[in-house]
Amino acid sequence: MKKRKLGRTGLEVSELALGGLFISSHGSVFEDARRAIRRAVELGVNYIDTAPGYRDSEEVLGKVLPEIDAPIILSTKLGGRPQPFQPQDRACLMRSVEESLRLLRRDSIDLLMIHEPDRPGQYDWWPDSEDFNGPVVDLLADLKRQGIIRYTGLGGTTAYEMPRILRTGKFDVVLTAFNYSLLWREAEHEVLPAAQALGMGIIIGSPLQQGGLARRYDDEIESGAPWLSKPRRVQFRALYGFLDELGMPLAEVALRFVLSNPNIACTLMGARSEDEVEKNIAYASRGPLTSDILRRLDDIAAMVPFRPFEEPFVLPFGRPYRGPGQA
Repeated sequence: MKKRKLGRTGLEVSELALGGLFISSHGSVFEDARRAIRRAVELGVNYIDTAPGYRDSEEVLGKVLPEIDAPIILSTKLGGRPQPFQPQDRACLMRSVEESLRLLRRDSIDLLMIHEPDRPGQYDWWPDSEDFNGPVVDLLADLKRQGIIRYTGLGGTTAYEMPRILRTGKFDVVLTAFNYSLLWREAEHEVLPAAQALGMGIIIGSPLQQGGLARRYDDEIESGAPWLSKPRRVQFRALYGFLDELGMPLAEVALRFVLSNPNIACTLMGARSEDEVEKNIAYASRGPLTSDILRRLDDIAAMVPFRPFEEPFVLPFGRPYRGPGQA
């Protein structure tokens, strides 16, 4: 597994890393998660990301990682715990850190991120949304000085709110999800340039769009998925046609597309089993896509440069869809 520098942290991280959501009860039973984690490390993964919001992911890692005789760079987050969660209460935030340390069975955390700092409707982190100061920033700085954490970061999902927070220069790493993949490129406009300008480490989450790019859905693209807009449907047909030309599976092309960007330090795979870990790492081992393939993929992405109105955030392929919900 190749390693890349995580921005100004100087940490050397595996270019393909393990995301913690699906090694929790959300995606795996414990023994499957255990095998997935152990196999990932055996194949060269040295970075794992988790969060309090990923069900029992921290607890699973705390049970499995002591069995592994290899250095692991570990990140977790602040957000959602304890309940009621009070994001502007320092004592509440400190209890979350202490619980993470307990569950992970660690004395320190390599990278602590603020979870969804860019969605005040989810977590109201900022007393002042213009300069993004507050108790969480002060606590992170104190924890860093005390050696309880090594580096700080932001883990979010917006394309235009997140860059405002990045530009404060207060954080070392950004994890951006759902907005940098084969067909979703919104992060290219502001998130990635802002992070690069500041020398921040860049981590990509959900390169397979939480399953939308994990496999093909030919039947639904042709005559199902009522939530799918006409432009997106045409785009998927073009993508699938190109895959037929290449003779490559969709998941491979999707992973290797992200890995082809040298500015991305690492990409999180949402593998939930040993088999998925092995497949993803095999894809990554084939290296970047050729410039000709990348040009064709750019052309396909440009067919729908921004999310169509009403497109679900997580594409409900293979699942019932009840409409967009309340206005």
